[in-house]
Order: sequence, then C-alpha cells, then structure tokens
Amino acid sequence: MLVHIPALLNASQLAHFRQQLNADTAPWIDGRVTAGHQGIHVKQNQQLAEGSPLAIELGNIVLAALERNPLFISAALPNRIYPPMFNRYQEGMHFGSHVDGSIRLLPGTGEKIRTDLSATLFLASPESYDGGELLIEDTYGTQTVKLAAGDMILYPASSLHRVNPVTRGARIACFFWIQSMVRDDGQRTMLFDLDGAIQQLAAKNADDASQVKLTGVYHNLLRMWSEV
Repeated sequence: MLVHIPALLNASQLAHFRQQLNADTAPWIDGRVTAGHQGIHVKQNQQLAEGSPLAIELGNIVLAALERNPLFISAALPNRIYPPMFNRYQEGMHFGSHVDGSIRLLPGTGEKIRTDLSATLFLASPESYDGGELLIEDTYGTQTVKLAAGDMILYPASSLHRVNPVTRGARIACFFWIQSMVRDDGQRTMLFDLDGAIQQLAAKNADDASQVKLTGVYHNLLRMWSEV
C-alpha cells in the first residue's frame, strides 16, 4: 500500500528547513556511511550525520507533525519511528535499486526497530530540480513519485525502490522507517480502508448504530492483529 500524505509540513516550516539545509552551511556527509552491504554499491548521495544537532532539531519537527496527522496514524499505525534522517542528491547523484534493511539499530540505545514501512518527505520544490524521482515497485507495477515540497509518501519497506539520477538542481528529502503495530501490509491495508469508510459514514451522518458496530469491528481486528 502506497499512501500519499499531503502538506505534512507547512510553508513556514519548509522555509526553516531550506534555510537550515543550505548546501553551503549544512554539515552534509557521504551518504554511504549508513548504507548496508547492498546499498553501498548503488548509493550516491549526501546526508546529515545521524545524531547531529541539526538532524535532531529538524527530526523533532517532523515527528511532531506526524503525531498530529490523522492520515499518517491511520495508514501506519505506528509503534516506533526511527529518528528522521535527511539526504541530498546533487547533479549526477542517484540511488540504485535496493530493498531497505529489515532491522535498524536505534542510534545510541542498543535497541532495534523492525522496518515495516518506509517514508520519504520531500523538502525541495519539484520545479527546482530535474530527475530524482522515487520509483517504487508494487503489486501494480512501478510507481513514480515526485511530490510537492512538504508532501510525504509512505510505502512498504519490503518494496524494491530506487532514486533516479538528478540532472539539474538538488533533491532534498527527509526519510525514515516505521515499525507498525500491525506487521502485515495486507492487514494494515484492510484496517486503513475500514477506518476510511467509518470516517466517511460519520461525515455523512450515517446511522449511529452502524458506525458503532463498524468501529467495534475495526478495534477488534486491531486487537487481534496488533503486536503491542
């Protein structure tokens, strides 16, 4: 399931991010420092060092926005979120086809997180760079994603995906992983669809008893499938 989450960040937040992530002042490093054995051979980009003050500051803004976004909560059913990271693709940079690692070590804690979902939050305006599309292979073929600044795409971390070479400008984004309360993507999709149907019925002032019954089904399924 691919879910487009529009306007996660507002205009003032985006302006702050762009100022802080300026190419001349931000502490960009070689992105291969966090690549696994598969990714290191196909990854060519820059990123902020994990745990750097700037990465923590901007990451906390992203986490706060996620907590307030009902679409993200409904689609991801988040249990744990890996600290958001930030990358930059200049002209000629790309990331070849790969699958994200299934387990990530949370920096400085010794704890591990299972990566059920991957997220990419676009920070640069799509008009400011050419190329840099995120290509995700799913059940219905390859999906091409290049969103407005502030928009986010959520997709299964098990998906084969890549970033096309940038041919002009710079592609700047935030990325991270989510361990969901519901591990199985098919089950998450059914819960997401059911939650959306319940909200639509509520908006149309549908029969209260039916809404209550469907809401009970939703929570009983979540109770059955969740690992919390």
